Amino acid sequence: MRFQDKVVIITGGASGIGLAIAKRLASEGARLVLADINQANLDQAVPEVKAAGAPDVLASRCNVAQEDEVIATVAATLAKFGRLDVVVNNAGLMQFRPLEELTGDDWLRVLGVDLLGAFYFTKQAFLHMKPGGSIVNVASIHAVATEALVAPYAAAKAAVLSLTRSSVIEGKPKGLRTNVILPGAIDTPMLWNNPNVKSGVEKINPSDVGTPENVAATVAYLASDDAAFVQGAEVRVDGGRLDHL
Repeated sequence: MRFQDKVVIITGGASGIGLAIAKRLASEGARLVLADINQANLDQAVPEVKAAGAPDVLASRCNVAQEDEVIATVAATLAKFGRLDVVVNNAGLMQFRPLEELTGDDWLRVLGVDLLGAFYFTKQAFLHMKPGGSIVNVASIHAVATEALVAPYAAAKAAVLSLTRSSVIEGKPKGLRTNVILPGAIDTPMLWNNPNVKSGVEKINPSDVGTPENVAATVAYLASDDAAFVQGAEVRVDGGRLDHL
């Protein structure tokens, strides 16, 4: 019960990797805030997370690319629970388009969710967390080695690594830790709806495909006091896929 009495915000927490993280932390006693743009997914996720063991769950419909909605989610968290201990920046957006077809709006849409969303919640964590708080960012191996058609996503995830480093430098004096996870091929709709995968341009070895629960287990460690001296770590959860890309 590493998260007993702790309050955790998970962005994109109503489906996929985010929901797996929520269930894992729920099983260890966390009081959870699921921040997600999809209300239908939130409605379905809340009873699942409670069934996993969460003593209390707050659903907050939130577009992480909008700072006012992030501020409102954190305000609701503090109003209900009176504290904030962990933020998991998991919400992500991916689109597939050649560079020559991308527009500035395409870039801003992806960067808004994948980078600015993480920044906005990190900012709020710095403003409201007490010493001992933890931030876990979910990036991607695309931050290190990428492929065609996903330039904004890869750039955003690379920037999340840089944001993590800056958060370590500025957060350590506040007693806050920040670490980042780089998932590889994870069994979610985002993987299987990837047109590169569908077309066979990107080959996926079944042994390289992990589960959302693999990522959730790593988040649970990094966010917990077991990782009290882990700061600025970039942890690959990819089954070794990055080694042969």
